[in-house]
Amino acid sequence: MSQQRSLEQKRAAQAWDCVKEVKSRNYKKDYLSLARSAPADIQANGLGQTLAFWRAKKKDEHNDLYQHVATWVKTQVRFTQPSDLLEWIMKQASTDEYRRATTEAIAFLSWVKRFAEAELEGNNGVPNSQEKR
Repeated sequence: MSQQRSLEQKRAAQAWDCVKEVKSRNYKKDYLSLARSAPADIQANGLGQTLAFWRAKKKDEHNDLYQHVATWVKTQVRFTQPSDLLEWIMKQASTDEYRRATTEAIAFLSWVKRFAEAELEGNNGVPNSQEKR
């Protein structure tokens, strides 16, 4: 039980750092939108296809989220060659490794989504519903 909590705390801490990094960027609203849909996109389309889509978009918010997920998954699945997550999925990952990578990506992105909604929505992190008051 304590090991699971520790892993959740690590996910949360990494996600917090990622969202704080994006907070000062001019595309934070786009990152927020992408972070909101990311877990569902992975569940509907698969991790590999979602990552490939993000890379194909060639936008800063897509690239940042790709790098954030790749960095997290790489630390949890512990692959070294090839060093790129998408390439690893295509060339080396077993079915079990792919499932584990998908599970980790979704769990991590759930934290990213929560923190992005809290920190990137509205002005100075105030949700839009509270801005209108």
